[in-house]
Amino acid sequence: MSYLDALFLGLLQGLTEFLPVSSSGHLVLAQSLLGVKQPGVSFEVIVHLGSLLAVLIFFRGPIIRMIFSVFDRQLKRERATIGYLIVATLPAAILGVLLEDYFAAAFSRPLYAALMLFVTGGILLSTRLAVNRRRSLTWRSALGMGLAQALAILPGISRSGSTISAGLHAGLEPSEATQFSFLMAVPAIGGATLLKAKQLLDLPADLAGRYLLAALVSFLMSLVAVYLVLAAVRRGRFEYFAYYCFAAGGLGLYLFL
Repeated sequence: MSYLDALFLGLLQGLTEFLPVSSSGHLVLAQSLLGVKQPGVSFEVIVHLGSLLAVLIFFRGPIIRMIFSVFDRQLKRERATIGYLIVATLPAAILGVLLEDYFAAAFSRPLYAALMLFVTGGILLSTRLAVNRRRSLTWRSALGMGLAQALAILPGISRSGSTISAGLHAGLEPSEATQFSFLMAVPAIGGATLLKAKQLLDLPADLAGRYLLAALVSFLMSLVAVYLVLAAVRRGRFEYFAYYCFAAGGLGLYLFL
C-alpha cells in the first residue's frame, strides 16, 4: 500500500462511513481495483477509528451527558439511552463473534459487496413507506435498530442506512433515529477495535505511517459526512442515496462479474 492508496482509501472510508452507502462495501471494491491486499480486516478497523473520533467530537454534548448520568439520577433520559445502546449493540456483538470467519471472508469478495449494495438501495427506498409517528426511542425500536446493525456487518450493507431506516420504520422522529444511529457507532466500532487489537499491534512498522494517514483523512471526511446525512434527513431526502447505491452496485457487477 502506497501513501496515495492510503490517502484515497481514508477519503473513501470517511465519506462513506456515515453516508448510507456502505463504507465497507466501498473499501472492498476499491482495494480490489487498486490491488491492495491487507492482513485480515485490520485496515478497515483503523480507518473506522478515524470515523469513531468524528462521532465522539460531533456528539460530545450528548455523550458527556450520558457519562454524567451514571452519577446523576436526574438525567433519566440519558441513563435510558445508555440502556438502549446496550440493547442495540448486543445483536451485532453476538453475530460478530459467532460468524467471525464468515464475515472476514466476505471482505475478500468484491462481487458479494456489489450485490449487497443493491440490498442497501432497497432498504433506503423502503423508507418512503415509513410513517413519522413522532415516537421516542423505546426498547423495541432500539432492538430493531440493533438487528439492522448486525445485518450491516456484511460489506455492502450500510450501517447508517440500515439503522436509520429501521428507526424511521419504527415511527421515530427522523432526527432522533439519526442521532441514535450515530451513537450506536461508538460501541460498535470500539468493540470491533478491541477484538482486532492484537492484529493492529502486530502490523509491520513500515505500514504505520500509511495507516495513520488513512485514519486522519477518514476522521476529517467523517465529520463532513455527518453534516450531510443530518441535512438529508431533515430535508426528507434520505432515500435519494439509494440511487447511488444502485449505480455503485451495478458498476461493481460490471467490473467483477
